[in-house]
Amino acid sequence: MAYKAATGGRTVALTFDDGPGPATGQILDLLAQYHAQATFCQIGKQAAANPALVKRIIADGHRLCDHTVDHPQPMHTLPHDQQVHEITAAKDMISKAGGPDTRITWFRAPGGDFSPENRQIAVQAGLRPLGWTVDTRDWTHPGAASILATAKRELRPGGIILMHDGGGDRSQTVAALRKLLPWLTEQGYRFSLPTS
Repeated sequence: MAYKAATGGRTVALTFDDGPGPATGQILDLLAQYHAQATFCQIGKQAAANPALVKRIIADGHRLCDHTVDHPQPMHTLPHDQQVHEITAAKDMISKAGGPDTRITWFRAPGGDFSPENRQIAVQAGLRPLGWTVDTRDWTHPGAASILATAKRELRPGGIILMHDGGGDRSQTVAALRKLLPWLTEQGYRFSLPTS
């Protein structure tokens, strides 16, 4: 399991789950303003439906992560063959959406429902299981101020922040990110990828 940024010191790895979605373009615009690299954990069906966004994520220098075909929860209760399908078919769907030479490095289980079984399936598919150290809980729609406060409170150097660019209305996430990125820069953080 990856639980830290690849580069040492005062670094942070930003990750976005459940997309690509309507908020992905706004998030990419913000990341570009701060020259921030991020990892996008994509649902296979969402990637297949939004290939232009997948290609833009790659073109902008970000990385991709497999987040299953359709986000089943709890994943560990699925039969083995279905878990294999959720991981390997999603990888294929994301790769097809991104085009030739698309690189997918990590796997993140829906809801963080990692098990020895799905971790092994991921590794056999050439993916490293990807955790996080800061859960902003933006998916609960607590308000931009709460998302920002959680990120500030829980972040430590080398941390991985979990946010969402898909799976519903992400306007609060975008608003929080608009303030989080300059704060991170002011605190001396450098943007990194998760360790691979």
